[in-house]
Amino acid sequence: MSTPAVKAIPEGMHALTPHLVCAGAADAIEFYKKAFNAVELVRLPGPQGRLMHASLRIGDSTLMLVDEMPECGALGPKALKGSPVTIHLYVENADATVEQAVAAGAKVTMPVADMFWGDRYGQLEDPFGHRWSVGTHKRDVTPEEMQEAMRKMAQ
Repeated sequence: MSTPAVKAIPEGMHALTPHLVCAGAADAIEFYKKAFNAVELVRLPGPQGRLMHASLRIGDSTLMLVDEMPECGALGPKALKGSPVTIHLYVENADATVEQAVAAGAKVTMPVADMFWGDRYGQLEDPFGHRWSVGTHKRDVTPEEMQEAMRKMAQ
């Protein structure tokens, strides 16, 4: 009897999945639930009360996270004094999502506005130091229209 082939990418996952290190991963899970309507899928507690792994579903995507573990080189953005990474989240209503995230404790770093590439877009920093951009696609724009809009901005 043959067993079915195991999928290289598990069901419900995408090829690219953010995996965040958070100082206080359990608190981060609660924040993401309030801010982005995340649904907790898995929580794997480890020694000293730290989370070894957790998975959340936000929209149609998975977000993985773990507690800081300096002894393993796992440090979050606050310990590193910032992050060069921004996680982009497409939603139905960028304004409402940013308001919800701010009510949950996020800080606006770029107010939501209509952008030349066709999105309504803004940026946040969550209480754990991770940067997020939030967008709603409002109109399709050709590459030529984007170039023209960028040229006008530079003038």
